[in-house]
Amino acid sequence: MKISTQLMYAGDPKDLIEQVSAMENAGLDAVWVAEAYGFDSPTLMGYLAAKTTTVQIGSAILPIYSRTPALIAQTAAGLDAVSGGRAILGLGASGPQVIEGWHGVPYDKPLGRTREIVDICRRIWRREVITNTGNYPIPLPADQGTGLGKPLKMLTRPIRADIPIYIASLGDKNVQMTAEIADGWLPTLFIPEKANDVWGASLAAGKAKRDASLGDLEIVAGGLLAIGDDVDAVRDASRPVIALYVGGMGAKGRNFYNDLARRYGYEAEAEQIQELYLSGRKEEAAAAVPAEFAELMNLVGPAGYVKERLQAFKEAGVTTLNVTPIGADPAALIAQVKEWLA
Repeated sequence: MKISTQLMYAGDPKDLIEQVSAMENAGLDAVWVAEAYGFDSPTLMGYLAAKTTTVQIGSAILPIYSRTPALIAQTAAGLDAVSGGRAILGLGASGPQVIEGWHGVPYDKPLGRTREIVDICRRIWRREVITNTGNYPIPLPADQGTGLGKPLKMLTRPIRADIPIYIASLGDKNVQMTAEIADGWLPTLFIPEKANDVWGASLAAGKAKRDASLGDLEIVAGGLLAIGDDVDAVRDASRPVIALYVGGMGAKGRNFYNDLARRYGYEAEAEQIQELYLSGRKEEAAAAVPAEFAELMNLVGPAGYVKERLQAFKEAGVTTLNVTPIGADPAALIAQVKEWLA
């Protein structure tokens, strides 16, 4: 099992990237850079490429609606070139609040769009002449533009034609598609003991259609990491984040994370968290997060207990443990877990 971390939204990006450099020296395998409506991901990923030497650098995620398929492919190929083949393209649909509220484009056909983008990216990296129908007509038909567009292939030569593509997905159809076409899966709010009940059938259905040349599906999941006898406060610190996702990331009836909490068996709690959060009572929403939820999705506690959590994630099929180390020396925490995983 590999180990990765997420570049946090808050703070000075340069300081955060220096921390990543220290964790790389401690054995970190990959770092993920999110993009919501703060700094863009590719700029920070390029800076990471210049400041690191071995760690893989992944977007987690680039929203599919924020760029054309060709630009997504160009961005991944550029990052792969400047990093010496360390890029991972993490894609996801995000949600209507961000896509329509920030980018100002309709949130429609997420599955079809994702499938087409993955196909177009791989063809671009192989330097094929690109044409496409469907959600992304390439070249643009004459009745939609000037009629002067012509099929093109990528001008520069990517250093890899098989840059890994990971997809963030939660719903049954999305997860099935991910297991079919992606190199890796980026689930959120992952509880290993409940994962098979929620996603097992979808993963199996997707893998049944999977091209053998893709190899096994990589799974990236984890949570907060803190080792000690008095770290309960760290676990509780995840409650506001869980409440944000379950309660505030979407409207009633259109919140993928709330749906997930219900599928985990927290139906009443999910409804209460959402009611409280949407009415502005965020602290009460955080307090309503089940203790079990906060415990099982994180790796927080004495060394023996954290080792047990590592095994739980491994048994759930996780191939890259994605952690946010909390403590005075994050690099030392990475080194400790890396030793346990050896």
